[in-house]
Amino acid sequence: MLKLQKNYSLNDLNTFGFDALAESFIEIDSRDLLVEVVEYCQSNNLPLLILGGGSNLILSDQISGLVARMLNKGIEIISQQGDQLQLKVAAGEGWHDTVVYAMSQGYFGLENLALIPGTVGAAPMQNIGAYGVELKDRVAWVEVLDTQTHQFLSLSSLDCQFSYRDSLFKSVEPGRYIITDVVFNLTRDATQLNLEYLALKDTCEALAKGSSITPYHVFDAVCQLRRQKLPDPAIIGNVGSFFKNPRVSVVEYERLKAEFPALVGFADGEGYKLAAGWLIEACGWKGKQLGAVGVYEKQALVLVNHGKGDRRQIETLAEQIRESVQQRFGVLLEVEPRFYP
Repeated sequence: MLKLQKNYSLNDLNTFGFDALAESFIEIDSRDLLVEVVEYCQSNNLPLLILGGGSNLILSDQISGLVARMLNKGIEIISQQGDQLQLKVAAGEGWHDTVVYAMSQGYFGLENLALIPGTVGAAPMQNIGAYGVELKDRVAWVEVLDTQTHQFLSLSSLDCQFSYRDSLFKSVEPGRYIITDVVFNLTRDATQLNLEYLALKDTCEALAKGSSITPYHVFDAVCQLRRQKLPDPAIIGNVGSFFKNPRVSVVEYERLKAEFPALVGFADGEGYKLAAGWLIEACGWKGKQLGAVGVYEKQALVLVNHGKGDRRQIETLAEQIRESVQQRFGVLLEVEPRFYP
């Protein structure tokens, strides 16, 4: 018999800090309990929301069905050969805590992704990325429960269909697979660094003070840069970057660059990726407030809840921003976080 909590407040379980009430709530710490929860929801025709850190989720004030929070724990090396190793991490582990643990053990490869909020299980859904590295670059495979067959499966990085801030789990077959563990390809080789972002490289050089840059410098630099630009959700409600950086063709980029010389963008495959934050700031939104919500004063890509904001206000603000960017630049911004339901 499941021990469900009724009318459970999710205020502290979403980083926007919106008032949200779950009809039923349960915490999951084992695979057996996960299977039981899935079977219960399916037999009673109830919607099921699997919750990680709530850092990329925008909730309504009433959530019907069952909300289940993944709290399984565990980190272990499952294989190693020379400097290369595979680290298996349970979905309920905190993402930044995992990066810190890996660094403390001398396991490198995740340092560019430091200080991203959320849990390990939620990271593949979004294919989190920062400073030149995406999760897909480090994933060996993802272990999941298939809610259609009730079987536990291992999905390769290719199976996960990772793309820019997207994956199999987010938009291809949302809700079918529940992530239980993620296995990462890491290394003990401290020379394999990604410093393609100029701001990161400059900060690392300043921290290294003339010595060789190490993964520890990268970790410290990423934390420093993120703290400078992004608000702490514990202080100001937010979900980090609210819009994806839009991709445009070379022709479109050249047209925009000719009309707006200060436009920020960089080559991405056969086209260009534009800095959404620059587009939003150029439309005058940086630091603006609409009711209890607004645009962060230090980074126009971040929408914030100043207190007592709600999903409706955020949706209104986001739509006004999208319309103004499209009218001025002819570019349509895509929202990054997930709205539920």
